[in-house]
Amino acid sequence: MQQQSAYGVSREYNASFHKLMRMFTLSILISFIGTVVGTQVPPALFLPLIILEFAMLIGAFFIRRSKRSIGYLFVYAFTFLSGVTLYPVIANYASVGGAKMVNSAFIVTTVIFAGLTAYAYFSKRDFSFLGGMLMVGLLTLIGFSLVGLFVGGFSGPLGLGIAVVGVLVFSGFILYDISQYKHGLPDEAIPLAVLSLYLNFINLFLYVLRLFGLSRD
Repeated sequence: MQQQSAYGVSREYNASFHKLMRMFTLSILISFIGTVVGTQVPPALFLPLIILEFAMLIGAFFIRRSKRSIGYLFVYAFTFLSGVTLYPVIANYASVGGAKMVNSAFIVTTVIFAGLTAYAYFSKRDFSFLGGMLMVGLLTLIGFSLVGLFVGGFSGPLGLGIAVVGVLVFSGFILYDISQYKHGLPDEAIPLAVLSLYLNFINLFLYVLRLFGLSRD
């Protein structure tokens, strides 16, 4: 009886994780649709949309801190908006390295994400120990990014260092999050987990894309 119960819990946990990954995949597709829509958005609207995107992200942070849940509508509205605001960035890289470079960066990101997800899911290792280090890494990344913004260092050694650290930090967040989520999630927690994985994927993609762009300089 105990074995059946344990098996049932394991199956339930796997079901919640598989649902999480399906919803995450949908978030990427919705973001792609947003990017396509972004081709038709007037340039003057991008700044207000970016501000709205950050406001939604801050709202999600406070919702998480208050231990409340967010709905799928919020998550997919955010990922759509994120896709729209990503268009100028992607278009800029495409104008420099062509669509092939952008596609290659997306494929590399997908492979990294899938590989790290599989490793964290099937590995017996617990990656929760990465939490503190990743937060320090993220704050360091933000700090150096601000320095690069003011000194114009995104195309030199500083820019390369930021891109490499960005790839490492968000790769670490993927390991950390999957390590937490693989043990099961209540249904109401899945939307917030989808948002977290989406942010990991998109930020990883942007830093991989930056590495590809720097390799052409």
